[in-house]
Amino acid sequence: MTHGVGIARAEEALNTLENMAQDAQPITLEEYRERVSQAQKLMQAQGISAMYLNAGTNLEYFTGLKWYPSERLVGAILPAEGSVTMIAPAFEVGSLTQAMILPMESLLWDEHESPYKKLLDFLTERFADNFKLALDESTPYSVVAKLEEGKSAETLCDAKVITAACRMHKSPKELGLIQTAMDMTMAVHRATGAMLHEGVTASEVRAFIDEAHRRVGASGSFFCIVLFGKATSYPHGVNYEQKLEKDDWVLIDTGCKLHGYHSDITRTYAFGSATEEQQKFWQYERDLQQAAFDAAALGKTCESVDDAVRVKLKEQGLKADYQLPGVPHRTGHGIGMDLHEWPYLVGGDKTELAPGMCFSNEPMVINPEQFGVRLEDHFYMTTAGPAWFTEPSRSVDDPFNLL
Repeated sequence: MTHGVGIARAEEALNTLENMAQDAQPITLEEYRERVSQAQKLMQAQGISAMYLNAGTNLEYFTGLKWYPSERLVGAILPAEGSVTMIAPAFEVGSLTQAMILPMESLLWDEHESPYKKLLDFLTERFADNFKLALDESTPYSVVAKLEEGKSAETLCDAKVITAACRMHKSPKELGLIQTAMDMTMAVHRATGAMLHEGVTASEVRAFIDEAHRRVGASGSFFCIVLFGKATSYPHGVNYEQKLEKDDWVLIDTGCKLHGYHSDITRTYAFGSATEEQQKFWQYERDLQQAAFDAAALGKTCESVDDAVRVKLKEQGLKADYQLPGVPHRTGHGIGMDLHEWPYLVGGDKTELAPGMCFSNEPMVINPEQFGVRLEDHFYMTTAGPAWFTEPSRSVDDPFNLL
């Protein structure tokens, strides 16, 4: 039996967990102000007059305001100079003001009015007719189309050059929140391995993981993938119920959020004994993961990390170019307030690695229609190079590093 797997009843495993989030503090008003200031410097350097932030992650990142996107326009206008202005339905102002962290001025519209005209009139009044507006990349096309009715497309641009440039470089506070979230999910993984038993269903394991995340201080699992046997060869799951059997291959990928920041960890192991082929592919995966980490050097491009994985695949005798048997997807993704965010460890991403960048390292290797192996840990770039948030698995028999 794999060490730490199938050794406890569910309630016993849950009782080993404790709240790990009680000392974690959310992002402060001072840091939101610093984020706005950094965005304004970038906007001034690129000749952008203002940036529209739609309800969602970017709005929360720059202002702390959590609001859901809907058919009613809610967002913020961040100018290259001066204070931020919220645009919202007038009847929502009370709720929005209560949810506000960064103080903002208000541009309100009533139900019979066009919020798009309101926004453009506001900008025209401030900048005359000569302004360049950057649009949050998550802005729905329906909003973009309405703005283009009142303003030529040439005056609009993608705000990714600002939002990504700010968000991909995590502050020490952000790194600390991600670290705590990762530690929480790692504790959940250990407890989950312990409670596995013959006959347990994937849905029962997912329910356990959700409760385990609550025990360590999260609001539950943000996402959860539980796969047994052949289903592990499908990276993001199957649409049928699974039941664990003796010597099944197990893949569990899960994470939570802590004060807006994600964790995301995957472990693959045997519930019992691994076959020789499974052991071989597990080591392939671990070696690929290490090759990616070793290639992550300051100033190198994101795609060079993925290239290192492709070189290693050739050495292993597997297919190198996103084919099977091999690694069919990118080596990793950025992580922060979104589970997947820029930059990406994939061919074609020429972003240079710099301090504060955070990445998943998960070059999942698949033996088609047989099984897959995904080991996912994250690292962040420091001035001295890459550093792990969580230590990778040491061996196929010790996936949780308990020995």
